[in-house]
Amino acid sequence: MRAVVYDRYSTDLDDLEVREVPEPKLPPASVLIEVRAAGVNPVDWKVMAGGLDALMPVHFPVIPGWDVAGVVVAVGLDTPEFAVGDEVMAYARKDTVSAGTYAARVAVPVSAVARKPASLSWEEAGALPLAGGTALRSIDALGDLSGRTVLIHGAAGGVGGFAVQIAAARGAKVIGTASERNHEYIRSLGGEPTTYGEGLAARVREIAGGTVDAVADFIGGQLDTTLDVLGEGGAHVSTADPKVMSHDGRYIWVRPDGSQTARLAELVDDGLLRVEVAETFPLDGVADAFQASMSGHTRGKLVIVP
Repeated sequence: MRAVVYDRYSTDLDDLEVREVPEPKLPPASVLIEVRAAGVNPVDWKVMAGGLDALMPVHFPVIPGWDVAGVVVAVGLDTPEFAVGDEVMAYARKDTVSAGTYAARVAVPVSAVARKPASLSWEEAGALPLAGGTALRSIDALGDLSGRTVLIHGAAGGVGGFAVQIAAARGAKVIGTASERNHEYIRSLGGEPTTYGEGLAARVREIAGGTVDAVADFIGGQLDTTLDVLGEGGAHVSTADPKVMSHDGRYIWVRPDGSQTARLAELVDDGLLRVEVAETFPLDGVADAFQASMSGHTRGKLVIVP
């Protein structure tokens, strides 16, 4: 089958190749998914550069990609949850860096798989599981948000855009940092935008009418501002800065979890969550997608369509 691969850790995007690789084996309690769309996440190019080598074993050649939406074309032994022809989506990270989702087909443990909502396109479904799951886990960790004020750093990004919507759906007043060109987008998601950079803490306090009750940081480097604006007893999390753990915060690392992805599907079906797809790329455009992701200026999600 066709897949994108790299043969060694590298920061050179020219090392990404599309070539024929063996079909995936199908373990028990897994499904084989024909890939219709696969979301691009910053972790994909960070893994390629060796960023998780201390945490996860690697088997080269590596097929990148941890998000997938597609059709079940085979089921493993003792897998009654799904059948051939089912439309599904998954955060498909394995315990090793090896067989990812930028391919024609991928085998995924059934515990990570959820049914695709009919209201989502393939591209939207492929963009949702990892970023949406990260947002959901982060907002869950902040506790009851009804009637409370939440600051979200990086509100226009893939994770941040989902987090704004989830927090707003729970009754929070959401303040989101973004460049001025994305302020209307933040408002459309249910948040109140403010520009990041110098003077951010003062701007947040003005919008909030004082301190905030919770903070979610999806870009890193925001700890000083977070601690400045967070009220006594407030909660804060980060997906990008482990230093929060030294200041009573929580560092979020999302797990593959089909039930969590199913919760995202319910939010979509209830009209509380939408997916912003910025751009799609073919398999031979993965290098371009990674370059766009590295720029840090993408609003919403980038998606690979094999």
